[in-house]
Parts: sequence; C-alpha cells; structure tokens
Amino acid sequence: MKITGARVIVCCPGRNFVTLKLETDAGLTGLGDASLNGRELAVASYLTEHVVPLLIGRDASRIEDTWQYLYRGAYWRRGPVTMSAIAAVDTALWDIKAKAAGMPLYQLLGGASRERVLVYAHANGRDIAETVDEVHRHAALGYRAIRAQSGVPGLDKVYGVATDRKPYEPATKGLPLEQDWDSSRYLRHAPKLFEAVRDAIGWDYELLHDVHHRLTPIEAARLGKDLEPYRLFWMEDATPAENQEAFRLIRQHTTTPLAVGEIFNTVWDCKDLIQHQLIDFIRTTVVHAGGITHLRRIADLAALYQVRTGSHGATDLSPVCMGAALHFDLWVPNFGIQEHMPHNEATDEVFPHAYRYEAGFMHPGEAPGHGVEIDEKLAANYPYDRAYLPVNRLQRDGALWDW
Repeated sequence: MKITGARVIVCCPGRNFVTLKLETDAGLTGLGDASLNGRELAVASYLTEHVVPLLIGRDASRIEDTWQYLYRGAYWRRGPVTMSAIAAVDTALWDIKAKAAGMPLYQLLGGASRERVLVYAHANGRDIAETVDEVHRHAALGYRAIRAQSGVPGLDKVYGVATDRKPYEPATKGLPLEQDWDSSRYLRHAPKLFEAVRDAIGWDYELLHDVHHRLTPIEAARLGKDLEPYRLFWMEDATPAENQEAFRLIRQHTTTPLAVGEIFNTVWDCKDLIQHQLIDFIRTTVVHAGGITHLRRIADLAALYQVRTGSHGATDLSPVCMGAALHFDLWVPNFGIQEHMPHNEATDEVFPHAYRYEAGFMHPGEAPGHGVEIDEKLAANYPYDRAYLPVNRLQRDGALWDW
C-alpha cells in the first residue's frame, strides 16, 4: 500500500490546528495532528516543504522505517517543530494501518489494558471561592479528578484562570500578553486554595495543580511540602525541566507526587527523570513527542520505574491528537490519567470523532483507526488566525520569567 498524496490543512475553529492528511492507493486515508501552539505555521511549513515530498510513493505499512527515516535522516534532530511533524506522519500511518486491519487502533497496539480512561477536568476561578464553585460544578459533571487553579491576590492575571468562568484558553489574538508574577504571593496563596477545596469537596476526589514552571527548585520543594496535607494526585511542572537534576532537590523535600513533560519532545528529555525516579507521572503527548511510535518507547522506559503516564490534553491539541491519545491510554499498561479539556462546538464539527466522555471517564470508541476525521469543506471556513501564548514578567522589576 503506497502513499499517493499528502497535504497539510491549517484551520482555526476557535483555535489554530495543523492537520496532515495522507492518502493511499488502497483508498484509505489517515490523519495526524501537528499543532504547536503559537508556532503552528512553522510546523505546517516544515511538513509542506520538507516532509511531504519524502512521503509520496513510500510504503504506508512501514511505520517504524518511516519514523527512523524522518528522525535520523533529518540530521537536525529533536525539537518541537521536527517532532510534531514526525508525530503527524506517524499518527496518520497508524490510523491507516488500523483501518486496513478493520479494527480500532488500541486493538492494533495490543488490546485494552482497562475498560475506560480516567480523565481530569480544569476548575479555575478569580479567587478561592470561585475556584471552589468550579470544583463543585465539575464534580457534578461526573469528574472524579479535578485540577484546581486560582487567581493570586495582588496579581492581575494568573496562568490557568479564565475570565467570566469560560474555559481557559491561553493563546490570544494579536501580540503576546505580558503578565506579572510574584512567587512569594503565590507560595502563600496556593496552600490556602487546597485547604479550602479539600474542606469543600472532601477526600473522594483526586486534586491536581499546575505550577507551570514558575518556581525555583527549592521553592517548588517548599510548595510540595506545604501541599502534602491535602494529598494531591500530582503537582505539575514545578520548575523548568531543562536541568533534569533539579527535580532531585524537590524529591528530597516532599512526598507530593510530581508530574512533568508536556513540552518534552523525546525520551532523552525525560530519561534521567525516569531512571532516577525523580517524577511519578510523565506527561508527554502524541503530537509533541514524535507520535505513537515514540510515545510507546517513553512509556516502556517509564514502566520499568513505576512511572505512569498522564498525557497533556488541553485544547491546543486537536481532536485528532485526543483520539490517538485515548487509544494509547486504553492500551498502555502504566497509564495514570488523561487531561481533558472539551473542545468547542465548532472544533467538534470540523473534527467528527468516535471518542466519548461519560461520568469522569473517556473511551476512544470502536471505529477503525483512531476514530477522528476532518470535514475539509467546513475547515476551510475557519482560516488561520495568528495567536500567541503570553509572556511572564516579575512584578517587582519587570524581568522576564518562566511561563
């Protein structure tokens, strides 16, 4: 079965998405997500100008060989642009292979390891009271695991907190927003948030929190220790992870479970974190970590050290990625949890899908392939609309800070 066509589709049904569609001489097609929030056109160009010409005429069944060809053959390896492009090809080829076999992708991977996929929701508010209300609202929707974020007194805008109780969407049109930050204010506030949430919701729910790389290692250690009484499911992205050894310091001071990896691109980004058991959850994604082929390698390494998966699943990833992730989640033995931010109605119409949510869990469905398609005519009604993630500056002196 040969690849006869490959094209890149960029659309913006509320958010910008990059989709690769592969066609074969057997009449089967496959989709892969290549979305990279705030840098979408870089990946689209990489695919169109450099990858697509390499695909025409290749055997669509040789997924591993194609992965190695695109990774080793590029010479300039790794990085989010390259790995997102490879992921799109890889995901599309797995989609085609599963369709050719007439089975859902998780069956092709080895079958289900569980009946359903535990997911967590996002609850955020401008203050603690509003966040508690949002936690209650998501619990009423059936979620058993909830990420809680709150505005911080004295800071105008804090990551993870939406306005007017709308779903949180960090990318904004126009030039990047510049937000202020103060770690001391945040470190005083976060334990109060989780004290209030636990008092309100009790102990039958899993609670999660995202620090978003904003603390130094010793500050993160202090926060983890202060949050121990509230038994978090995880504390996410406590400090920038370029220096994997930094997590050793955090680990020495707290038993709060640690999660990291949504911006990782290869197994090399998390090798030491996993092998030295410095984290509890690895959050790499299908789209940013080289597709299902490479994500399996990361998960297999993690399994040796009892590290579980917890893939990023925000709405900056298209339903194509969510569909592929859910098939992966249903199969992978060392699954932990899956992030779930529901897409808007327009996105769901552009990307009809077989996956479904029910009472705190999701399932990828039984459609052949990964179960997600694209309505290209409808997608054409939503042209690309440039958007950027915000940047962060320290409140006290305006110095640029991690975001």
